Amino acid sequence: MTASTLTETPAAPRVLARTRVPLARLYRAELRWIYRRPRTLIVLGLLALVPVVTGIGLAVARSSGAGGGGNADGLLTVAAGNALVLPIAALAMTINLLLPLTTAMSSADALAGEAAQGTLRGWLLAPVGRGRLLAVKALGMATFTLTAVVLMTVVGVVTGLVINGTGSLFTLSGTTLSFVDTLGRLAVAAGWVTLQMWAIGAVALAVSACTEHPMLVVVSVLAGTVVSTVLLVLSAVDWLHPFLLPQSWNALADVVRDPMPVDGLAQGALRAACYIAIGLSLAYARITTKDG
Repeated sequence: MTASTLTETPAAPRVLARTRVPLARLYRAELRWIYRRPRTLIVLGLLALVPVVTGIGLAVARSSGAGGGGNADGLLTVAAGNALVLPIAALAMTINLLLPLTTAMSSADALAGEAAQGTLRGWLLAPVGRGRLLAVKALGMATFTLTAVVLMTVVGVVTGLVINGTGSLFTLSGTTLSFVDTLGRLAVAAGWVTLQMWAIGAVALAVSACTEHPMLVVVSVLAGTVVSTVLLVLSAVDWLHPFLLPQSWNALADVVRDPMPVDGLAQGALRAACYIAIGLSLAYARITTKDG
């Protein structure tokens, strides 16, 4: 045995570095997972049918003389002959139930659904930190919700133009708008409704992080929405009304007034932003402390 052999030290073990998966790559993978599900396409298709069915029904009712009275505040009444109001009326019809249901389903599948299927652990082994995992899931939910609202708005505009023509772009105040102004107001309406749904999605993510049962998330969110709507009609708890998310949902009709009131829309946007911050904070606190 030589001197060089005696002085030779054992080789240090090789340490495998854990590479961080880029957030953009995770986001693309999440979108592929969302939009490849058959139920996602079915839900989007059903939501797109809402303005079409509404427009056709209103056109038939108007032609048969079965239309409503002169309630200027009723979006459906004015939407019968107004290509501008039809998509906003469709959003107003679905903001209380269908859109919250769709958003809750997306949030439930994001965490609770994958936890139930056992695929959520695979994300953590990718490796993906839990905070980044929540960010990807929240971005996926937000993208899907935006897609649903924009799809309804676009289909509503096309349906309104086909049925009523381009000369029926007038506000609830009776003023006629240009096509560019109409698109601007529709963009405001779609963005505002999307923000409200993001608030519901954030709360649903918080619930989804606490359970492995997706249906429990959907039921909880819908129950909260229904209870909040009922509480808004009870004057005995009027002190609670400013804290309820549906408090400002009636302000959606302000988009088609001239001039457009912004107080109700601004209050609704601020309230939704608070819900988003609280919901995502609770979801982050839960997912970073949850075992497994």
